[in-house]
Amino acid sequence: MQALLKHLVDITCQRDHTLLDTSIVSALRELVGASQVRVHELFRYRDELFVRPRAWVRDDQVVSQEEGPDNHGEPITNYPSLVECIKQRKNHTEESGPGGEHVLWLPVWLNDKVNTCLEVINPVPYSGDTLRMIEGILCVYRNYQNILDYSERDSLTGLLNRKTFDEKFSRLLAANVPEATPQDQEERRLQCSPEIGQWLAVVDIDHFKRVNDQFGHLYGDEVLILVANLLRQSFRSQDRVFRFGGEEFVVLLRSTTLDDARKIFDRFRANVEQHEFPQVGRVTVSVGFASISTESPVMILGHADQALYYAKANGRNRVCFYDELVSSGELHSEVSNVTVEFF
Repeated sequence: MQALLKHLVDITCQRDHTLLDTSIVSALRELVGASQVRVHELFRYRDELFVRPRAWVRDDQVVSQEEGPDNHGEPITNYPSLVECIKQRKNHTEESGPGGEHVLWLPVWLNDKVNTCLEVINPVPYSGDTLRMIEGILCVYRNYQNILDYSERDSLTGLLNRKTFDEKFSRLLAANVPEATPQDQEERRLQCSPEIGQWLAVVDIDHFKRVNDQFGHLYGDEVLILVANLLRQSFRSQDRVFRFGGEEFVVLLRSTTLDDARKIFDRFRANVEQHEFPQVGRVTVSVGFASISTESPVMILGHADQALYYAKANGRNRVCFYDELVSSGELHSEVSNVTVEFF
């Protein structure tokens, strides 16, 4: 009982999804004596549902996906028991693993949807008391997931909000950016290295004030919601999309080359341009992006912001890369935009 209370206290004191995931993994592993506990996220990509681990045990330590290598997941159809459990709207299902172990699947239902599920692997069968304890812990976990979603997301679009950005960005910098000297960074800028990198983009809806003035704020809000939906569809689940306020959005694009990053951002721009917005008609966006280097978050944001304002001042409806603008002489690296405050 004391161990159970200790873990419940640990779960209920978290204010971050990653820490909440690692808390539930630690609690179930210790209380059930499980050989493995994993928190999976369910996401849709190209009309197919995928499953990807978000937190798990490695070398007797609980780790999260943000601390490990990128994992693009696998189709949920590889787990027929989980598919059937969700289809029948069950709270759990049990199956035998290839080695005779007992695998327990626990979908986490939020608003009649499942975006998260737990996998518990145990060498022995689960007793009724054990199942009841697991389901009780799962209820606490689900409630706190709901609370964190409410605090971390923009109420209009459902995207991550501005105050969540600092923590996510700092964690991405700590986990993925290798040490590099200023000379190394300058060489990468000049050579446009094809190496895998991380990218930050600032997105702004062109002439959004005109939309509000001409059609009213209700239609303006609908444009924001539809652009947010297009952002979700255009980027992968391991990327992060934020609404910074007004008509401005920020994207953290993970683990891709410069050429692919440019294609991804331009594909999103084209998706918006080709979309028919009710009553409003056509809407376009401008995008400025920069590489995520060892510079400070404020500097990286400033670089993307300068590229965005260059795009808006030179025709709009285009994607501009900061390093290329600097190397071509269109921008100077020491210039900063003092009219925009990100933090």
